[in-house]
Amino acid sequence: MGYEQADSRQRAGTYTHPDPAVDEALDWFLRLQDEDTPETLRAFDAWGEGRPDRVQAFDEIVRMQGMASLRLATLADRDRQREERRQAGRTTVARRPIRPWRLGYAAMAAIVLAAMAWQQIPGLLLQWRSDYLTATGERQTITLPDGSSVVLNTASAIAIDFDKGARRVTLLGGEAYFDVRHDAEHPFIVAGHFSDVEVKGTAFGVLAEDARDTIVLERGRVDVTRRAERGERAILEPGQMVIATDEGLSAVTGADPAQSLAWREGRIVFHDRAFRAALSELQRYYDGQVLLVSGRFANRLVSGNYRVDDPEAAIRTLAASAGASVTRLPGGVLILR
Repeated sequence: MGYEQADSRQRAGTYTHPDPAVDEALDWFLRLQDEDTPETLRAFDAWGEGRPDRVQAFDEIVRMQGMASLRLATLADRDRQREERRQAGRTTVARRPIRPWRLGYAAMAAIVLAAMAWQQIPGLLLQWRSDYLTATGERQTITLPDGSSVVLNTASAIAIDFDKGARRVTLLGGEAYFDVRHDAEHPFIVAGHFSDVEVKGTAFGVLAEDARDTIVLERGRVDVTRRAERGERAILEPGQMVIATDEGLSAVTGADPAQSLAWREGRIVFHDRAFRAALSELQRYYDGQVLLVSGRFANRLVSGNYRVDDPEAAIRTLAASAGASVTRLPGGVLILR
């Protein structure tokens, strides 16, 4: 695109990115917010076919849209301009309609460009803090200095401290299974986001999410303490679990470790799980974006035993079991509806 054409579009109130692939990807992203027809999706597939630069640009924009601030800004700007168009329609008899995919273009582009520099920071900080970490879809078994072992699940990270007799592991994010070597004089402590799990010799799993830690005990005994309130404790026996949040500890409940910890064998098992929750679990293994655009499946109960070494196939199978269709867009974006 020449400078003269770019200048004319700037004066017209639109935005032009120097990279044509990004410019077109922004256009398609906003267009797909409002157009969901088979013809549009076929045209979109044709646009990305054989063009990895376009696919990469679109995937980058979709990743940015996953940021809450970006999503809210985009939707707010789009709603604002729709309202302006509606108000203008009351007084204008003949006016060329604004293409819906142009709504919010400038705001979207500006935020995307600003966010691109920041999106890598959390990942870099995690790398700097961690001693071991796994990529999306990867599992890794680690032998610790005391002979205990840790199995890291997909997209997980830990930092360890074994200096001067200490045995402490911080689960920075994700999920891990610990098989702890017995040492009565040196308790083994796993720190999650909201809890500390103290053991002397046992095997258990911890899932550290943004809003909670979930601890499932397979064998032995563990003492779970909520970090914000040290007096709040729970003692787990084999086959039990507890959840720690910023608000407190849940009641201790029964758990099936063979089901909860099946990920160690590359499987996820669901039994009467809400579709949205099951999909969220599988998304952790998929290195791409999954968009659920219809709420009619969200609370539908699903069951099944899914392999996570092919997460896209697992997501498609799960969707089929709930009656949802799957459309794959360039960049590995899966749209469920």
